[in-house]
Amino acid sequence: MDNVSFKDKTVTEFLDAVRAPEPTPGGGSAAALAGAMGASLFAMVAGLPKSKAVTAEDTARLAAAGTRCAALADELTALVDRDSEAYAQVMAAFRRPKNTDDEKAARSAAIQEAMRGATATPLEVMRACAAAAEQGVVVARMGNPSASSDAAVGFELVGAGLRGAKLNVEINLGSVKDAEYVAGIRDEVDALESGFSRSQRVV
Repeated sequence: MDNVSFKDKTVTEFLDAVRAPEPTPGGGSAAALAGAMGASLFAMVAGLPKSKAVTAEDTARLAAAGTRCAALADELTALVDRDSEAYAQVMAAFRRPKNTDDEKAARSAAIQEAMRGATATPLEVMRACAAAAEQGVVVARMGNPSASSDAAVGFELVGAGLRGAKLNVEINLGSVKDAEYVAGIRDEVDALESGFSRSQRVV
């Protein structure tokens, strides 16, 4: 990626980069950014005055949810770049020499390691989006009712981030040969998706 930080670009610059005929930033970065936007909306709603929090305990819960969502937004923003970095590692592994048996073995090992990294990054996006949705339940229930549509958009965005990241997890898992590792990741993906669905149902 030549040390390009997509997350530090302006919105217009980032969209220009997405539109460019280059593989990065791609769907994984876009999914992370969608999640970051959703978590940021939760943080915004949590900080608005005239909330529905009545007790001191409710007020503290709402504030904690907002703080947590702000931190998750930062985490997801960092993952915008990490997704592109993971892609670069995969490409570097595939470009390794394969003229001798030793080189072929080293290349195969490097590819497997890189594919795990390319799986781990969107999985982290899924985790962060699921965590944001969990906190979003608190925000939607206790935040300023006039901002209910903002919270609803937050759910749509973290949901898009989670589902988009899942697509990348699945396609990268297809190249990982460790069956036990693959099964464990798929179990976690299912759990994260189920947890997000439960969050939507209780709002």
